[in-house]
Amino acid sequence: MIIFADFYRDHKDRLLAYLLRMTGDYELSCDLMQESFTRCLERYGWKGLTSSLLFTVARNAVYDHGRRRQVRQRSDRKRCQGPDNPEEHHLLREEYQRVLTAMQQLEPDEKDLLSLAATSIYSYREIAQQAGISEANVKVKVHRARIKLKKLLGEGSHHG
Repeated sequence: MIIFADFYRDHKDRLLAYLLRMTGDYELSCDLMQESFTRCLERYGWKGLTSSLLFTVARNAVYDHGRRRQVRQRSDRKRCQGPDNPEEHHLLREEYQRVLTAMQQLEPDEKDLLSLAATSIYSYREIAQQAGISEANVKVKVHRARIKLKKLLGEGSHHG
């Protein structure tokens, strides 16, 4: 029997990473993560929780937030755990921020599908079920989103 604490521990990091890719905002992602777990508990109880339900609630929380107010990009002011070398840590943070910024230029459905695929906990079939489209369509859209993201990242590297 799974208890909520185990469910939370097993899903919080992947959910936060998903939300971070969706929003590009660390503080907002933390808030939405907590909101998602809370919504799931309030509406479905901990015994009915599944990872698919959690990520669906989280996706809806992102969209709800976007409708309430325009998402503003803020820099990550919290300390992240990273390499011992401060210079390497800084470079990794810059690169991660560059990827998050580029992801914000994708269409919402591209960002969503790519973020779900990047979590590595869902198969394309499971993503297709969540998105309400065919598995083949998910594969095509994720592939196209990856190409678009690579182009955006390629363009960004010429400016710096």
